[in-house]
Amino acid sequence: MITKQDLLEAVAECQGTRDPNANTAIKLAAYYTILDHLDDDKPKIEPVQTMSYSYAAPSEGIIEYDGESEFAQVIDGKPQREVLKVLDELLAILQATNERLYNAVMRKLDAT
Repeated sequence: MITKQDLLEAVAECQGTRDPNANTAIKLAAYYTILDHLDDDKPKIEPVQTMSYSYAAPSEGIIEYDGESEFAQVIDGKPQREVLKVLDELLAILQATNERLYNAVMRKLDAT
């Protein structure tokens, strides 16, 4: 059976290597891992749950709008960004053709 003293001597030998290479690093890692697991009195380190990241583009919000109007039925399930583009275009036309109605709509939107 390998003792703690044997491992410490092996670590010292690796650290004293004149020209360390990848093999030396692998041995050191193994020795330190075994040393870490030899100490039964020492509390074990629990793996930390890390967040995973996705490189996929963020998903667009999908509109979930339950209503009886034709507008509500048309926009339900559509991407929010696309619906807002159409509404922006509509409001630009409304501003040019009926400024009073445009201002009323904008006040209502501002109040929400």
